[in-house]
Amino acid sequence: MKEQLEHLAAESLEAVAAANDMAALDALRVKYLGKKGALTAILKQMGRLSAEERPAMGQLANSVRAELEAALDGRRAELEAAAMEARLEAEALDVTLPGKRTRAGRKHPMDVVIDELKDIFVGMGFEIDDGPEVEESVYNFDRLNTDEGHPAREWTDTFYLDEESRTLLRTQTSNMEPRIMETRELPIRAAVFGRCYRKDEVDATHSPMFHQMEGVVVDEHITFADLKGLLHNMAVQLYGPNTVTRFRPHHTYPSFALGSSLSSTGMTLSSTCIYALESIFCLSRLYRSLSYSTAISYHPHMVDSLMMIPDSRYCCIRR
Repeated sequence: MKEQLEHLAAESLEAVAAANDMAALDALRVKYLGKKGALTAILKQMGRLSAEERPAMGQLANSVRAELEAALDGRRAELEAAAMEARLEAEALDVTLPGKRTRAGRKHPMDVVIDELKDIFVGMGFEIDDGPEVEESVYNFDRLNTDEGHPAREWTDTFYLDEESRTLLRTQTSNMEPRIMETRELPIRAAVFGRCYRKDEVDATHSPMFHQMEGVVVDEHITFADLKGLLHNMAVQLYGPNTVTRFRPHHTYPSFALGSSLSSTGMTLSSTCIYALESIFCLSRLYRSLSYSTAISYHPHMVDSLMMIPDSRYCCIRR
């Protein structure tokens, strides 16, 4: 029995030292120290020993058990330390390395042009407005002399939000003109930028949502000459000192269409005749392309009804 215990001790310690993972170590613990393990099988032979031999064999068996348990615990600690070291190495964060640069986005070309135009108009003494995109028909149509029955008020052209045709997505930034004239003191110089909505089919030049810029000036002794000078100045600041502008009569009530050419590049910017000078930016500034439309003056009836200043000295122009 003594030889069996000594052989068991040597074999088990060698096996424990060679264990490479926790699963193998647990299997060795069950093999040698479990209820059906090798040491238990040897201890079952204690009944065959004499009374004099039992104490010595019992002491030797306890010594083997203690030595094996210590070896198992020691090997477990080694394996846990090795696993932790491997994990730390795999998950190590080298703070000396440069960080990964986050790629920042850029402004949309539309916003770039709009911001430039805002700066230009602020430099000419204008206040910048935005206004509601969900609008009442009274401001979008009635107070702009667009009465019931006008084609622009048809459901096929306008996004109405109620069956009574009282609330809609604004079709033009002109909805801000009556609001401005109702609330501002004279003289008035205001520019409006924002999104508008119309039931247009999507193609190369149309979209159900588009941007407009709108301007209004109400002051004494202003004429179309002031409007032409302002628009020429806007084009020069936007496109450069070599920009040439052209003004042509248009079919709407007193109005003209504006076109520009860049003499340095030979590029001509054709004018698009649309009600009021709604500068619609169809292409980005990157392509140096701008679609202009017409410039008109207000009907006196509208100015009088909105501002109640039936004084011919005050003139009002839209851009």
